[in-house]
Amino acid sequence: MKTTLFIIVLFVSAISFSQKVDSSNQELSFIFIGDIMGHGPQITSAYDSETKTYNYDKCFKYITDEISEPDYAIGNLEVTLAGPPFKGYPQFSSPDELAVACKNSGMDVLVTSNNHSCDRGGDGIIRTVEVLDSLNIIHTGTFVNEQDRSDRYPLIIESDCMRIAILNYTYGTNGLPYPEPTIVNMIDKELMKKDLEMAKSKNVDKIIVLTHWGSEYKLQPVQYQIEHGEFLFENGADIIIGSHPHVLEKMVWEKSTVEKDGESLIVYSLGNFVSNQRKRYTDGGAMFKMTLKKEGNTTSIKDAGYMLTWVYTPIENGKKEYYILPASKYEENESFFNSESDYLKMKSFIKDSRELFDAENMNVPEYKYLDGKWILAE
Repeated sequence: MKTTLFIIVLFVSAISFSQKVDSSNQELSFIFIGDIMGHGPQITSAYDSETKTYNYDKCFKYITDEISEPDYAIGNLEVTLAGPPFKGYPQFSSPDELAVACKNSGMDVLVTSNNHSCDRGGDGIIRTVEVLDSLNIIHTGTFVNEQDRSDRYPLIIESDCMRIAILNYTYGTNGLPYPEPTIVNMIDKELMKKDLEMAKSKNVDKIIVLTHWGSEYKLQPVQYQIEHGEFLFENGADIIIGSHPHVLEKMVWEKSTVEKDGESLIVYSLGNFVSNQRKRYTDGGAMFKMTLKKEGNTTSIKDAGYMLTWVYTPIENGKKEYYILPASKYEENESFFNSESDYLKMKSFIKDSRELFDAENMNVPEYKYLDGKWILAE
């Protein structure tokens, strides 16, 4: 269970974001969350016309326990918090209350480098950083200037037993350049190699890179992802977590063997965590959960698995609502749903996702909800 966080931003002197974990337990658990979108209908749904305020807490109500359980929950915030006018696609600006709800749900870290980082220009980049700072939400990927990046990057997560570096990059920003002095971390081999060297110099146990990449709606990683994944591993990354395609893509954990020294783990795409996209494959995603274990001077992945999520959008009191469901928890609970068609849509998403992962995942099984608890189905 997550403990109280001591939130300290990483500075040049290597101060880090840390929390107290039982020193007798040399383990650290993570859950990674896919695209947190803010389409126009989601903004409308969050608005209360009586109070003239926004609130997204309801969206996360059915999945808060799953987000909060690991030591660290890390999500991909694929909107700006640029202030009004609030808009969805194609140039996103969501109410600050979306970030508040992410924090209330148990998320500890939000990564902000993605193709929508520049949707509201430099002012949007700056305000997003300032809002997350004001909410004491740790974040990385976009910065107000070079000094800000130097002070905060790479992000170091530290517990009593280990230090983990978090890096974040995007393939592009939809053709919208980030104006000086703001910075959006780009997938650039020279830059990433330099950053990986910096991360290794911080005496970390593992380096995790969150990448915004690939081709939208493709169920298979494209060559760009494969090549850049190999480059990151060759230069020191241990774990890669991908986003952007808005659909799920395979997860591959290559374990240490006699023939292969060292391990690597890549999640090509976690799909949509919450959005208004309702077409096949886009109406859900997966959370990726793993535990790191340290024995002596060696830190390795103890276990890893995925947890399917689906966005349920019933009409309640004349308004379209958005609920993120841990799919396995509700797949045998048809009575929960307002209509049979909604239930069958979730079942279809589950079937599609399991077929993909059963065929293509390596050593990454599903977390299933059985007899009132989550079980890693080896």
